[in-house]
Amino acid sequence: MDMEKFKYCLSATRYKRYKTREVNIGGVPLGGDNPIRVQSMTTTDTMDTIATVEQSIRMIEAGCEYVRITAPSINEARNLENIKNELRKRGYKTPLIADIHFTPNAAEVAARIVEKVRINPGNYVDKKKFQTIEYTDKQYEEEIERIRERFVPLLKICKEYGTAIRIGTNHGSLSDRIMSRYGDTPLGMVESALEFVRICRDENFHDIVLSMKASNPQVMVQAYRLLVNKMEEEGYNYPLHLGVTEAGDGEDGRIKSAVGIGALLEDGLGDTIRVSLTEEPENEIPVAITLAERYANRGGHESIPSIKKVVIDPFNYKRRETFEVSDFGGANVPKVIADFALVDLNKESQLEPIGYTYDGGTDKWNYSDQSADYIYLGKKIPAFNLPTNLKPILDYDEWIKSEKKTEYFPYFGSTKDFAQSISKSFVMNFVEISINDIKNKSLEIIKNDPRIVFVLTTGNLHGMAEQRRVFFHLIENDIKNPVVIRRAYSTDDSEKLTLYSSTDLGALLIDGLGDGVWITPAAKSDAGATELINRLSFGILQATRTRISKTEYIACPSCGRTLFDLVEVTNKIRKRTEHLKGVKIAIMGCIVNGPGEMADADYGYVGSGPGKITLYRGKDIVKRNIKSEYALDELIELIKEDGNWIEKD
Repeated sequence: MDMEKFKYCLSATRYKRYKTREVNIGGVPLGGDNPIRVQSMTTTDTMDTIATVEQSIRMIEAGCEYVRITAPSINEARNLENIKNELRKRGYKTPLIADIHFTPNAAEVAARIVEKVRINPGNYVDKKKFQTIEYTDKQYEEEIERIRERFVPLLKICKEYGTAIRIGTNHGSLSDRIMSRYGDTPLGMVESALEFVRICRDENFHDIVLSMKASNPQVMVQAYRLLVNKMEEEGYNYPLHLGVTEAGDGEDGRIKSAVGIGALLEDGLGDTIRVSLTEEPENEIPVAITLAERYANRGGHESIPSIKKVVIDPFNYKRRETFEVSDFGGANVPKVIADFALVDLNKESQLEPIGYTYDGGTDKWNYSDQSADYIYLGKKIPAFNLPTNLKPILDYDEWIKSEKKTEYFPYFGSTKDFAQSISKSFVMNFVEISINDIKNKSLEIIKNDPRIVFVLTTGNLHGMAEQRRVFFHLIENDIKNPVVIRRAYSTDDSEKLTLYSSTDLGALLIDGLGDGVWITPAAKSDAGATELINRLSFGILQATRTRISKTEYIACPSCGRTLFDLVEVTNKIRKRTEHLKGVKIAIMGCIVNGPGEMADADYGYVGSGPGKITLYRGKDIVKRNIKSEYALDELIELIKEDGNWIEKD
């Protein structure tokens, strides 16, 4: 494929930040050679000055470099001045950002007060009604002129006051005009922003930041890549604000955010990031900092062979074509391998952290939707019979001596070991490969052997890119063996392990690369660490939409527009529905992104007024303005009505 046609970063193999235009935001410049900035958004009522100020201070002291505050009407926009004055009086000079959606007049007020205004091109002028309209070119241009008339006054104010603008597209709130012409696509997201960018350029206004947020990390990554590609074509280089919107809370929210944000950071994209968690905003900052700091010294990594052509389409998902080896590859979902090489398996309860519970009375194993598929034993054979669903892998030198060759699968530490071995499994053999195997061409001897699953490892600081380079070689040379992505981590910090593994494995999976995941602990792990790794493995597959094993929640991070306690309500909904494998439930505090994000969910629970909830099936309203105390029961009744309900065990 033409490299220029698919260009979205400086290099697929050498880490280097994509150089963007510097935009000064209240003395804290963004883009250019500046570090990756971190930010968050208040959740308080903007009319409550003191509560907003105090929450902002907690965010700032946690490391927040820009504070975003919602301004849904002129009253809130005007009150930004009181908030700013109080913060300055207390000695805090952090730049403020006004978040605007449906109200251009509020944006024009806010632009005179704060350092940056965020507008959503999907609803700044337009109202979303989910109507499909056939536009002639002339009619479409008339629509652009209508936008220009409403947008230019804001640009003039921003010029006068030195205020920057973020043009922030949300996948869930694309206008009917964009949807009618481009569909619900990454290209539609990009064009939604570029319509506004072109007006800015016509007005010689360049203090612009761009974002392409979606609750689906795959869509989000594709949209940002395509945005850079289109900017390259048109000669722009505006800085990028990265974020996965409505990521949710806890571990799932962190995994989802790291998959999307991390995949872009790996390729040098991103000038500021916001991790959107359904938690207190100050909790978002350490997560964002951990993601950003990983790239501070990435540039000195071991060199990776460059690529001559692009062998995947970075803007459209397509799973790498493989043949089937046992239950790996082909049309099978990616498998999870649990690493027990450092564990002496003496009792059945040791398998509980990876989803297997033994009932001694019946001599039966119970397992769940998140039970590991394979277990790597290294050189140790368990003292008990493993569950039949859990398939064991043993190092070749132990396998060859074992009496259980038909029950176990051998692991070969290199392509050379496999080629020279005197005995192999007739069903499946795991063979470790790395970047060295494409450098010395040792893959040529064993490629496309129908009994081999490759296990891809890396020790490179820029490991994701190195592993991706191996995948590119396999595709280019028509090698179709399934591949397990294996990564080892030295950290015992659970947050870092969560964010790093989600980035490294997730960035490959969202491009259709990988038929299994294998996270190796650096040292002997306790049951808690083993359970965390198992959850992470399934969580990464869920976030990349490559294997669904649990209920998915699309929950907004809360802000001053929110009409109920999102954390409390999300936990209540989760408690009642978390056993519904594969069901996607969106929980939205207000109507701003609600209907659009509902299109990516099976059901929606949306605040529609004080104490009122509106329920959606997909993007369609089913029940309006239900009293909040009855809304969860009504949601469950809706799920039952559709035949998607099962009772908890």
